[in-house]
Amino acid sequence: MRSRMAGLRWSGACVLGAAGLAGLVAAVLAPSVGGGLSAPSVAAASGVGGASPTAPAGTLGPSGPTGPATLPRPSATSGALRAHLGYEMHLSGRQSGAYVYDLTSNQVLFSERASTPHPPASVEKLYTATTALARMGPQARLVTAVYGSGQLEPGGVWHGNLYLHGGGDPTFGSQQFIRSHYAGVGASVQSLAAHLHAAGLRRVTGRIEGDESYLDTRRGEPSSAYGFDPYLEGVLSGLAFNRGEAGTHSGPHAPAEQAAQQLASALRVDHVAVHGPAGAAVTPPGSVVLAEAPSPTVAQLLGLMLPPSDNFFAEMLVKDLGVRFGGAGTTSAGSTVVRQTMASLVGIHPHVVDGSGLSREDRTSPEEVVKLLGFLDPSPLGPYMREALAVAGRSGTLADRMLNSPATGRCRAKTGTLTGVSNLAGFCESASGDLIAFAFFNDGIGTEAAHTIQDNMGITIARY
Repeated sequence: MRSRMAGLRWSGACVLGAAGLAGLVAAVLAPSVGGGLSAPSVAAASGVGGASPTAPAGTLGPSGPTGPATLPRPSATSGALRAHLGYEMHLSGRQSGAYVYDLTSNQVLFSERASTPHPPASVEKLYTATTALARMGPQARLVTAVYGSGQLEPGGVWHGNLYLHGGGDPTFGSQQFIRSHYAGVGASVQSLAAHLHAAGLRRVTGRIEGDESYLDTRRGEPSSAYGFDPYLEGVLSGLAFNRGEAGTHSGPHAPAEQAAQQLASALRVDHVAVHGPAGAAVTPPGSVVLAEAPSPTVAQLLGLMLPPSDNFFAEMLVKDLGVRFGGAGTTSAGSTVVRQTMASLVGIHPHVVDGSGLSREDRTSPEEVVKLLGFLDPSPLGPYMREALAVAGRSGTLADRMLNSPATGRCRAKTGTLTGVSNLAGFCESASGDLIAFAFFNDGIGTEAAHTIQDNMGITIARY
């Protein structure tokens, strides 16, 4: 039943199996035209002959070229940049690390404790987002559907039960909730009711059941021992209406019962009589699809997730990856898919246990993150990722940072914050037009101080 239903829950998937992953890597490894990483430097950035974390500017370490890939910048400019970044890193203390790479001229600009693993916090979402793009495809959609078990009789009477089957869509909810939380981008229960009414349904003699079996019923992620987690700002479920709200329901399948009740209410508003109660149950074999509500595309979901750093979206997506590509709709299965994808695509091996980075057991290094960014830049996935990142001084978690500076509008990045942990990783366009990837991991200092240091470093890169 699970596999059959899972196959029906997917819309527009662009699945990259082993051959697809190899093909994508091969495409990116081809010599670039007009900038980006050349074949030798991509090999270094993906862990093939890996770059030395202590390599000076203009080199890629002992396994790569020993000289600059292109003519180096004037030493005063490069030296000034290294001196300023080094000063800021001195202020941040020895628990911090940084890695800065010029993707246009193919050279390391700065490296300090770059290979040391840290908790990535929400920078972890870069791994989740890249895996979703690579495995699902940017145009794929998650589908919430209404199934019927019974038969349609004259007069639009459905004799039997209806099953609202969740497809792991983090946006599913009411039209009002979607407008207020996602600027109107999402799949609504009202659209399902309208579709059923338009198809001629006028009365349901049986029950309406919510089916959340697409994903497991653990409501949180590892850092909360999979229980309720206020930092998720929602409750995980395969059928998470309004981010999993339970309403007046309190049983083990409360989110599914709430969603079923909301469908019954929406049907009644559309003048479809519902005689049975709402509850929760698994859709029986042989049920037929009566209506579907597709989610926004994966690319749109990342645009909703990354700028505000939405933990709920990230944890829903990692479970979606698990059910589709890891054999189970669990955080563990999805995290395994992310690790496998990072190894296959980029040649890096971060320790991933969740989708959001809320767990301190997650570990990665600044160098690994920059290798991912270096892989993304010339790849078909790069434009989607860059578009989804927060923009300095403009949007998301960077809306109030690096304001009125050379970095404003020219740096796009992902922030990450836990107690005692503050990270920033992304891309900056330098004053000369080069695209520079960076990762700053600051541990053991206050968040405000870390933000000041990171912003100063970002502005320095933008001035380069």
